[in-house]
Amino acid sequence: MSFDDEPGHGGADSGHADDRFSTLGGTRQTRTRLPEGPGDTYGGTRRPPRTSRSLVMVVGVVVLLIAAIAFANRGSDDAGSSPDNAAKPGAAGSTAATGTKPVTGKQSGIASGFPQSEQGAQSAAANYAVVLGSEGMFNTSRRHDIVNTVYAPEVAAARQGDLDKVYSGKDFLTRIGLNPDGTSPTGEIFISRSNPVGSKADKFNGTTATVSVWYSALFGLAGEGSKNPVSESWFTNTFQLKWTDGDWKVTDFTQKDGPAPVGRDQAAASAKDMTDAVEQYGGFTYAR
Repeated sequence: MSFDDEPGHGGADSGHADDRFSTLGGTRQTRTRLPEGPGDTYGGTRRPPRTSRSLVMVVGVVVLLIAAIAFANRGSDDAGSSPDNAAKPGAAGSTAATGTKPVTGKQSGIASGFPQSEQGAQSAAANYAVVLGSEGMFNTSRRHDIVNTVYAPEVAAARQGDLDKVYSGKDFLTRIGLNPDGTSPTGEIFISRSNPVGSKADKFNGTTATVSVWYSALFGLAGEGSKNPVSESWFTNTFQLKWTDGDWKVTDFTQKDGPAPVGRDQAAASAKDMTDAVEQYGGFTYAR
């Protein structure tokens, strides 16, 4: 999370289907019933519904769908057996899981023990992005635990001093609506949560890695009358990782804004709903 910018924020066309003046599925066409026999001013007897023809059409659509699904699955299997993929047995798409367990343990409540692999480096970076963007960073004792766990020993002490200056700064805390000791005002709950969307290894050589993590962030104070309500923003953190003492550790990282999607036209949650959601929905251990 950036220290100068607190993590911050769409429309969708409902289409003709929601237009109360539209007919025939939103096409704005109308039906006109014509007389079906001579001298029948009001249209005569209605023809019986053509159930057999409708049934044939429905069956035809179902058959086409089944055929399309079978073709898609066959194409996927063929792609998986191609020479290119065979040369990369561990290859995975941008949203595909590797199937490897992301972590074997935890330290100070933080996922640890990641495998010495590209997948392990990505999993470590995703989990570190979460904890470095959490409410714990605003508590001195918890912040020290986090820094000593995720940073390499040779940089942890220096980074801890820098972070103490930022997170303990009265002006910074006041600006985001917290008390001088980092606690929330009475009747309000502080929310700072990072939610990784994906990760990628920019560089990897076995003992060092550069990994980028794209994530959304919720940040603010939930409560009636909050002057800094919870808002959403998007960031990408790029971590420099080093294999140290049997685990991946951070030596440095940078942050940039976005990429941010177009927001939808959704009503913001009430202060109570937002508070309840954060308290009731726990976080995850993130894996690649």
